[in-house]
Parts: sequence; C-alpha cells; structure tokens
Amino acid sequence: MSKQPAALKTPFYNYHLKAGGKMVDFAGYSMPVQYPQGIIDEHLQVRSQAGLFDVSHMGQIVVKGSTAQTNLEKLMPIDLDDLSVNQLAYTFLTTENGTILDDLIVTRLEHDTFSLVVNGACKHQDFAHLQAHLPDVELTLLEGYGLLAVQGPKAAEVLANLAPTSNSLRFMQGTEAVIGGANCYITRSGYTGEDGFEISIKPNDCQTVAELLLSNQWVQWIGLGARDTLRMEAGLCLYGHDLDLQTSPVEAGLSWSISKTRRIGGTKEGGFLGAEIILPQIVDGASKKRVAFVVDGRAPVREGAEIVDASGNYVGTITSGGFSPSLQQPIAMGYISSQFAQNGQALNALVRGKPRTITITSMPLVPHRYYRG
Repeated sequence: MSKQPAALKTPFYNYHLKAGGKMVDFAGYSMPVQYPQGIIDEHLQVRSQAGLFDVSHMGQIVVKGSTAQTNLEKLMPIDLDDLSVNQLAYTFLTTENGTILDDLIVTRLEHDTFSLVVNGACKHQDFAHLQAHLPDVELTLLEGYGLLAVQGPKAAEVLANLAPTSNSLRFMQGTEAVIGGANCYITRSGYTGEDGFEISIKPNDCQTVAELLLSNQWVQWIGLGARDTLRMEAGLCLYGHDLDLQTSPVEAGLSWSISKTRRIGGTKEGGFLGAEIILPQIVDGASKKRVAFVVDGRAPVREGAEIVDASGNYVGTITSGGFSPSLQQPIAMGYISSQFAQNGQALNALVRGKPRTITITSMPLVPHRYYRG
C-alpha cells in the first residue's frame, strides 16, 4: 500500500501551533481549523474587530507577456480592458462544457502582467491548464510565498498603521507596499463579507509581517471553521462544494461577473471556453439555481442532504451548511430546480431520512461591508 504524501506546511505553520491551532489536512496543507477560543468566538471576532487568516495554500500565478490579455480572455468570461493597473476582479476559468474549472481573482499588475489567485486544491491543475492554452507568455507559480488576509471592521486601521498607502485603497484595488521593511502586494479584498485586505509576502519576509500584524491588540488568528461560516453568511461559494465541473456560472448565480462585452451582442462576444453553452443560459435561464436557506431548529443541515418539495419529490441538494453565529440559527446553500427558486419558498431537507424545514432567503444572509469609498 502506497503511503499518503505528508501534508505541506505554510510559512506560518509554527505560528498556528504556538497559538494552539487544531491542524487538519486541507488542500494538501496542514491548516488550522480552529484555535482554543472556538469557531463561534473566532467568527464574532472578525465581525466585530479583526481576524488574521493564513491563506498561503492558495495559488499565486503571474502571467506576463504581450499576448497575456488576449489569451487569458480565451479562458475567462471577462473583459480585461476594464481593469486598470492595480485593479482586480472576480472571475473563473471555464471548461468546454460550460462549467467552472476554478474561480479566482485576477489583478492587472502592469500593462502586460496579471496575477491570478486560485484555489489551493486546484492550483497545479490550473497552472497546467494555463500552460496548455497560453502560448508565448511567461507563467510563474509563486512557490513559498505567504498570503495573509486581515478581515473585519478594524482591518483598515490595523493595516494603515503598518502600510499607510493601504488606506487609499477601495474594494478590489491593490498596491505595492512596505511593511516593516518587507516589500508586499496588498489588495483590498477577502472572503468574509467584511472590509479587509490580502497581503502577498515573499518567503523570507513572512515572519516579519506576521509578527507585526499579531502585535496589534485587535488581531488574532482565525481558522478554517470560522472562514467557512463567515463566507456562508456572505453568500460566497467554495470550490469543490458550491462550484464544480458539473456547475455553470449561470446556475451558480455568478452571471454578474461575466462582462457585458463578452455576452451575446457585446463587442467581445464569446470567445472563451464553453461560451456557446453559458451565454444562452444568461438569456434563457438555467434549469437549476444556487440559493440560500435558513433552517428551522438549531441543528445544521450538512452538505449532501437532498432537498424535496411538499410531496417528497427530489428538487435539489445542499452544497454547504452550518450554524450562523451572527444570525444564531442554521443556514445553508444549495442548488434547486429553478421553478422553486423564490425567496420565502419552504422546502424540506432530508437529514437521516427525516424532513427538516428550510426556507429560501436572499443572499447575502449578513450584509457585505466592503469599503467602496
């Protein structure tokens, strides 16, 4: 029997151990799922003050070359002309079948240079996909780099004390900055629904930046457990759960991120993988749709639970579920037949064969607090 490869360690692995992090295997890395204070307290810390997330397992890919923009637009349904230098956008890599290979953040670093932040479990697959489809460009997967996210209502004040230039950023903007002598790249972005920042750090500077952030009284480490509850409250997808190779962007409710110029009748209509399937869905609708639910009772409904109508007919599946510390009740996301996808629609999720009442509600379940200036 072949041995499983040992989980990789991020540059902040020892910090997590020192803080009492409970480590689990996630996307091939040993990552903290929670700390001694527990997931609920960590969650509320981010909603009230500031939390520090190690997201170094994510892939950071640099794409450079005179044909970088043209070729990237063959793989993503976005008009990169809309991005000025140091501006970023949410998008995804599509497949020939009109589904999602991965979702990501793309940033224009220079006129002919882009950064892609992709999901950790997908980064090597994504890099190979880019290599296969992007001739004549320079591709670099940044190895050993740190990526930290500072999230919460105190995040801007925390970071402004260390890197004053960060204070001028609005949501989905980036800048080069120096923190404690370390050259970093900061974006005003994140995965919690709160105002916040992500900081890309060179391997030799990770310790310096982490210690400066942790020295602030408002900052504490936050694990994967609270990261999950925060993003569910914010209505944000997790690849491999709410997004996968069987799901189209339209079904996932992500049509807003498809540039108007790339749609039917646009000046750059189509031209990306799966466009002939995805673009008609924007006009005609899709047979299923991602929605959010509030759940009756106190026990969560978990991923994989089947959703049925009042007659017991199958209408969908839960893809994410848990307890919301902000709302003090269980919440969930899932896909259901479009005919049932109206706010206020009551359905049932089957938990160990027994029906649990779930009601469709609007997303996000907790309002976003991004700083748009």
